[in-house]
Amino acid sequence: MNRIKEVLEEKGIKQVWLAEKLGKSYNIVNGYAQNRSQPSLEDLTKIADILDEDVRDLIKSNKS
Repeated sequence: MNRIKEVLEEKGIKQVWLAEKLGKSYNIVNGYAQNRSQPSLEDLTKIADILDEDVRDLIKSNKS
């Protein structure tokens, strides 16, 4: 699971903007944000760089 949607909301950034910066379609980024699909490690690193976040802060543990 990831926190991409939460971080975008915290920063007031739209998924469309992230999709443009990432070079991906809105549908792909929306899938990441809705946790329907997970970005590759390479894409997750790019997202972290774009959002100026530590990549570890974009990942949610599945452990309770």
